Amino acid sequence: MKKGTKLYSIAKITCPQCHEGKFLVSSVYDLKHMGDVRQECDVCHLKYEREPGFFYGAMYVSYALGVALFVTIWTSCNLWFPSFGAWTQIGLVTFFTIVLSPYLFALSKIIWANFFISYKSYAQPSK
Repeated sequence: MKKGTKLYSIAKITCPQCHEGKFLVSSVYDLKHMGDVRQECDVCHLKYEREPGFFYGAMYVSYALGVALFVTIWTSCNLWFPSFGAWTQIGLVTFFTIVLSPYLFALSKIIWANFFISYKSYAQPSK
């Protein structure tokens, strides 16, 4: 992954436009500010929320990530641990969903923002 790709912004959870500024207010697992997005980039001053309710669309991405997590865990259990019963698999899916939900929540917002905001290598701090 190199700077300038959408995967770079998603993996590093940085500004989709300049790939320098922080996207979230605090860390992913800070439960007090979980999923809080900054108003604007501290480097290029891009306003993240394009319109009121912009990040409501991230719910669709979050749903897709949750389904992908479920399918991955369920398939892995059936392939590598066929002796696991259904309730064990349900327990594992529930455990990983709870543990990874703050990360998936933040990931869904940065993915959603990257759908609509492109990288600009010339993004200069604007006043």
